[in-house]
Amino acid sequence: MAQQHLDPTDPAAGVVTGDALAGYLRAQATEFLRALRLHRENGAACGPEESVDAARALRRSARRISGSLHTFRPLLDSDWSEEIRPELAWLSGTLGLEHAYEARLERLLLALHRLSGSTAFPGQTGGSAGAGRSAGATASGGTGPAVPTPAVPERGNLTVGAAKAGALLERQLTLARTRAHSSALQALGSSRFHAVADKVAVLASEVPLTPAAPTTDLRPHAAAAQERLTDAIATLPLVTAGHPYNAEALIHGLSPDPAPHPQDGPWHQVRLLLRLHRYAREVLHGSGAPVDVRLLAAGQALNRHRDASEAAAAAAQAARTPRIAPATAYALGVLHADQRHEVEAARFTFQQSWQKQTVSAP
Repeated sequence: MAQQHLDPTDPAAGVVTGDALAGYLRAQATEFLRALRLHRENGAACGPEESVDAARALRRSARRISGSLHTFRPLLDSDWSEEIRPELAWLSGTLGLEHAYEARLERLLLALHRLSGSTAFPGQTGGSAGAGRSAGATASGGTGPAVPTPAVPERGNLTVGAAKAGALLERQLTLARTRAHSSALQALGSSRFHAVADKVAVLASEVPLTPAAPTTDLRPHAAAAQERLTDAIATLPLVTAGHPYNAEALIHGLSPDPAPHPQDGPWHQVRLLLRLHRYAREVLHGSGAPVDVRLLAAGQALNRHRDASEAAAAAAQAARTPRIAPATAYALGVLHADQRHEVEAARFTFQQSWQKQTVSAP
C-alpha cells in the first residue's frame, strides 16, 4: 500500500511559503559547496570512489537547484534565475557523461554474457567496467521479457561474435568515457565553472526571492508541476505498454537512421517531469518528505527505460562500424534487440506500477 503524503492540490494541507523555498535552495547550495570542497581537498590524491561520490553529489545538488528554479521561477529574480539555470544543467550533464558511458558498457557486456552463454565477459580484458557491475547486473539481468533461446547453430554464431562485439563496444565506449572524463576535468577547472560556483556560494547565504515570495503559497506551483507530469503520462501509450511482448518498443528497430529512437522521446520527457515533481515535493516537505512508493517505482522504471534505450543505440552504432565480421554484426543485432526488449519491459513495469496505484488511490 502506498504511503499517504500531502497533496499539493489539497486545500486542507498547511500553507508552505517562499521561505521554505529559500531554505531548500540554501541547503542544496551548501551541499554543492561541500561536495566541491571535498573534490578540491583531495585533488589528485582522491581515490576513484571518492571522486565519483564528489561528482555525484555535485550533480545531485545542481539538478535540484536547477529543477526548483524551473518550477518556482515566478518567485525568484528572473534575470538571475535564467542566467544560472542553464549553467547548472550544463554542469550536471558534463559531470554525468563519464558514469553514463561506464554503466552503458557494463550493461552491454553483461547482456552479451547472458545472451551468448559464455563463461567470461565478452571483450572484458581487465575490469575497466568493474565499478558498476552490480548496478548493471540489476539493470539488465532478467528484469524484462526473456529473449527466446536461439537454436544451437545460432547460439554458436552468437558466442563467436560476442567476444568481438564486446571488444568493439569496449573500445568505443572506453574511448568515449575517457573523453568524458577529460571534459569533466576541463569543466571543473574552467572559468565557466568558477562563475557557477560563485553564484552557488552566494545562493548558500542569500536567495534572490521576489518581494512577494516570502508570503506566497508554493502549493499552486508544485501542483502545476504535478499536472504537467500527469498530462505527459496521459499521452503515453499505456494501454499498449500494459501488454507484455507488445513489440511497440521494437518498431523502427532496424531503421538505418542513426537518430534517437522516435518513440523514446515522450518517455524521456516523462522521466524529467517526474524528477521535477519529486523536487517540488521535497521543497514542500523539507527533510521530512515521506517516501512515495508510486513515484519511486515509476522513477526506477523510467531510469531502466533510459538506460536500455541508450544501450540499444550504442549497440546499433557499433553495428555501423565499417568492415566488421558478419558474426560480430549478428551479435550486435541480437544485443540491440535484447535492449529494445528491455525498453519494452520498462514501459510495462511503469504502466503496471502507475495504473495500479491510480486504481488503488482513494
